[in-house]
Amino acid sequence: MLCCQVQFHPRNDKIFLVCPMRHAAVLVDTDGDHQIVPLDDDQSDLNIVASFDRRGQYVYTGNAKGKVLVLSTSDLALKASFKVTQGTTSATAVKSIEFARRGDCFLINTADRVIRVYDSKEVLTCGKEGEPEPIQKLQDLVNKTMWKKCCFSGDGEYICAGSARQHALYVWEKSIGNLVKILHGTKGELLLDVVWHPVRPIIASISSGVVSVWAQNQVENWSAFAPDFKELDENVEYEERESEFDLSDEDKSVELGPEKQEDDLEVDVSTIEPVAAFCSSDEETEDIGALQFLPIAPEVEDPEEGWGAPPGTAPPIDMQQEDKQQRNSSSKENNSPAPKRRKFRSFEIQLQGAPTDELHPLLNNRAKDKQQSGGKKAAGRPRTDERKRTK
Repeated sequence: MLCCQVQFHPRNDKIFLVCPMRHAAVLVDTDGDHQIVPLDDDQSDLNIVASFDRRGQYVYTGNAKGKVLVLSTSDLALKASFKVTQGTTSATAVKSIEFARRGDCFLINTADRVIRVYDSKEVLTCGKEGEPEPIQKLQDLVNKTMWKKCCFSGDGEYICAGSARQHALYVWEKSIGNLVKILHGTKGELLLDVVWHPVRPIIASISSGVVSVWAQNQVENWSAFAPDFKELDENVEYEERESEFDLSDEDKSVELGPEKQEDDLEVDVSTIEPVAAFCSSDEETEDIGALQFLPIAPEVEDPEEGWGAPPGTAPPIDMQQEDKQQRNSSSKENNSPAPKRRKFRSFEIQLQGAPTDELHPLLNNRAKDKQQSGGKKAAGRPRTDERKRTK
């Protein structure tokens, strides 16, 4: 059974969502249990795409007839539904659904070459068979580009889409909807996937087995920190003013009073400004108790006895006993067998009515031809060994 997409639950690492080919989406638990995500009333359409929302409370599914369903993850009950239409009457197929890391917006990539941005709160408010209006409609009016993959930026303010015809990335601003940048890769390559860095303005795209990392050139501009700072192209002699680099400026102490001197010397070192990049998607402020860095201790290959202890003190008895145990264990390791590998569990999920002869979309026709002609012998003259045997 071939799978088109696999996505883990954003809050529970034991649950993940699988989208098999020509079959309904499956909600799988690592304990071996699984649930089939319900389909629309029209059971004939099995081209299903599915995705968790930002917090994993709901599962959004879309089919080839433009129908989008919103189901709760806990009991797979239908909460809302709507149809993506092209113009006023005809529907268009849903190719992918992507959620932003921040905010309540999500985008739908459809077959009519239009990227529609919706608000999840508005979709849930409209309920079943609702008609929510998209916030933005993004498309390439000049080349009528078909989009292979779409994604949000880390802060959810920009949308990046990769062309299905060539290695080209289009970046729009979500609030206004204007095209900001077009990034062109190597000619002749076809884009497979694109993803935006969760914190930094970096985009990674893959095509023809090569990963391209797109970033902006960082130009140092120190005048932003000090307005009187001047950047010099060459060395310039500087004339030092009197008492400029003295520890205490006598002239300044005479002009200012003692109260004003204390105010100038006060520096706030206790207040911590929250960094928006470290804020969780569920929080508006930074989690102070979160682990943001790991302290690294130096590793010494052959430490001496009492290494790391204050000078003039002997190593404790526990450390001496540990050293002896390590030496004895190292001598035994040379004769001991290799450690056993950790076994992993595997579960087989049988899906009724699932096709087995479908070809994955990422595989081209050449791979299919090779599979068909793999068991046949090539026609022509036999090899020398075969001719000898016939004689």
